[in-house]
Amino acid sequence: MDDQFGRRAALALGAGLLARPAAAQWVPPRQVRLVVPFSPGGGADTTARLFAPTFGAVLGQPAVVENRAGAGGTIGAAEVARAAPDGTTLLVDAANQAVAPFIFRNLGFDYERGFTPISRVTLYPLIAVVRPDSPFRSLAQLLDRARAAPGQVTYSSSGNAVSNHIAAALLASRAKVELSHVPYRGGGPALAAVLAGDVDFGFATVASAAALAQDGRVRALAASSAQRIPGLPEVPTVAEQGFPGYDQNEWNGVYGPAGLPPAIVERVQAACRAALAEPLVVQRLAALGAIGLGSGPAEFADFLRRERASMATLVREAGISAD
Repeated sequence: MDDQFGRRAALALGAGLLARPAAAQWVPPRQVRLVVPFSPGGGADTTARLFAPTFGAVLGQPAVVENRAGAGGTIGAAEVARAAPDGTTLLVDAANQAVAPFIFRNLGFDYERGFTPISRVTLYPLIAVVRPDSPFRSLAQLLDRARAAPGQVTYSSSGNAVSNHIAAALLASRAKVELSHVPYRGGGPALAAVLAGDVDFGFATVASAAALAQDGRVRALAASSAQRIPGLPEVPTVAEQGFPGYDQNEWNGVYGPAGLPPAIVERVQAACRAALAEPLVVQRLAALGAIGLGSGPAEFADFLRRERASMATLVREAGISAD
């Protein structure tokens, strides 16, 4: 991350500029559908619902969030990939966009060619947590145990190939240890498994685990982000603990169907930036431990290329699958 914790002032300035009307700007012919390919309550859904009011106001039409969950996010993604490229149907997807091309087959659409990347909008850092009475008081102790007993250290996730599964798999790959994955149906059950001692550790979003760490109900061993998390400054990053360059988080982006005209891409991206600069949105994201990004289309497309190349290697080496 490039000083992402300090970028909100720049976003706010951009919002002031965007508020000025321009006759040549594209306006949607009808309300805009923000399709979230997951159930309500996750990072992508939260992001979409937070910025939808301002996003729609900037564009001049209401923005309505629609959840199209199922099949690892592929059902909602397929709906947008098949939509007309007129800017009225957009996808708000999570980090699985970088993983899905390598674990799902016969989808009827292409993740890499079926969408127009518009903006990476939010980032949700993760923290590796253990129960308070865990024998592991540091990430180094946990990894030492994994080296001494391959496959016996277990971790939970909110499902196969999702961000907290990928975060742990990447850690295992970088540390050259064997960890045992125990997937659950959602982040709540995955965190509950850590608290109950059913697994040794798990990566959880700051939104779900920061308060528990501050209250001493979990012990935080590491932050997944490149920088320490402001609300948990005492928790070192994975990168600081012997794995330079480690930076694996949940993130959300906005996409249109393939072939979306540049004028529409420009307007939608500007609306994303304006929405992320809205003070209430900034406040709510900060309370969730999230970071507003608002990257441009070229920057986002370049990020996706790098991320997919990295995930292709990780999926192959770690044997990650959708099953």
